[in-house]
Amino acid sequence: MVSNSDTIAAIATPPGNGGVGIIRISGPAALDIAQHISHKNPKPRYAQLCQFRDADDSVIDSGLALYFPGPASFTGEDTLELQGHGGSVVLDMLLRRVLSLGARLANPGEFSQRAFLNNKIDLAQAEAIADLISSGTEQAVRSAQQSMQGVFSEQINELIDELIELRVYIEAAIDFVDEEIDFLSDGIVANKIEQLHSRIQKIHATAQQGRLLHDGMTVVLAGKPNAGKSSLLNALAGHEAAIVTDIAGTTRDVLRERIQIDGMPLHIIDTAGLHDSDCAVEQEGIRRAQREIANADKVLLLMDSTDSDNQTLLETLPNNIDVTRVFNKIDLSGQTAQILEDAEHVEIYLSAKTGAGLNLLKEHLKRSVGFGETSDNVFIARRRHLQALTLAQHAVANAGQQLKNHAPELVAEDLRQAQTSLSEITGEFTSDDLLGEIFGSFCIGK
Repeated sequence: MVSNSDTIAAIATPPGNGGVGIIRISGPAALDIAQHISHKNPKPRYAQLCQFRDADDSVIDSGLALYFPGPASFTGEDTLELQGHGGSVVLDMLLRRVLSLGARLANPGEFSQRAFLNNKIDLAQAEAIADLISSGTEQAVRSAQQSMQGVFSEQINELIDELIELRVYIEAAIDFVDEEIDFLSDGIVANKIEQLHSRIQKIHATAQQGRLLHDGMTVVLAGKPNAGKSSLLNALAGHEAAIVTDIAGTTRDVLRERIQIDGMPLHIIDTAGLHDSDCAVEQEGIRRAQREIANADKVLLLMDSTDSDNQTLLETLPNNIDVTRVFNKIDLSGQTAQILEDAEHVEIYLSAKTGAGLNLLKEHLKRSVGFGETSDNVFIARRRHLQALTLAQHAVANAGQQLKNHAPELVAEDLRQAQTSLSEITGEFTSDDLLGEIFGSFCIGK
């Protein structure tokens, strides 16, 4: 953690030449720097046209100076923005002048970090800033905006408030254990724990959707040899990413391709064909395929629509993975391109060779992520958020079990652990190492 009393400065606009370039300054020396550079006393929250001068009083550039006294600023500190022309040389000259007046170069993400440390935003909102900057689709932008505006944080804080209320109730019951009334056996605590578990589960599902929008969904192509996995990879990628032959078992290793469908990011993984083999190389390829299947967000199980024996293939897959059955080669079987869905299974009939039914698969993948949904409750989430929610969910479930075992002290401890896990999402409880890792991934100037 760096000192929060330093004055920091950075170029806040992208490198290269442009019409406008911005130097951002935050800290106790911001006003003094403004006076030395502009030879004026800047009016708070007022865009003032001035000349930016060097130490010898020569003019470096001319533009606008905006001064925001703390705490009414993004960082919560005195903040200054110098908006001049966007040439890389003139911005470097202006930045050197600012640094000579007592500022130091900001670390990546340090402006957002100070906003967090000064309670202007919480940790989830700070991460949403970086997500907004890196967003590649309109859906990602809207979801990041929801997180920045506190939609995700508000839901987490509501859960924390409920946990605190429940913990107070349980601690009181423990303290007054000698009273004739057993507060823990009246059903109120059990109902509240069950409701908490259900709410965390629901938020976890929404956060998982947000994580996929942020990171991209990992889709594994699995199936028997020569089922058309590599052909489907090429069809989705739009180029010859994998070797395709009529010889079964052409793919023996894992092949990864990052693609986009209408702007939605996908990580497609082609794997070796699943079958019994005495070949050591094929056995290793199958082992790697099974590892990728276990870690996938979704598995596209490719089956030859001309092959009637596909049931044994289904039995080899783990029970806890999201599987879509894709019947390929309908150009040979004469079947119609279609998608069949019920409560338990999704089946898509297509031809990777001709492209028939490929759009059905693309639309299905987009729906799987929630891509294109306009719900106000969709927010961007990260893997650490999912991990924290999972830990909280397990802790609340354990609390419910300990209540049945008549162990109120253990119930209270499990609920405390759940609260700690949720507090890590907003940064109410977190470590300096985690803060350094999060803000270190930001761009300089933000």
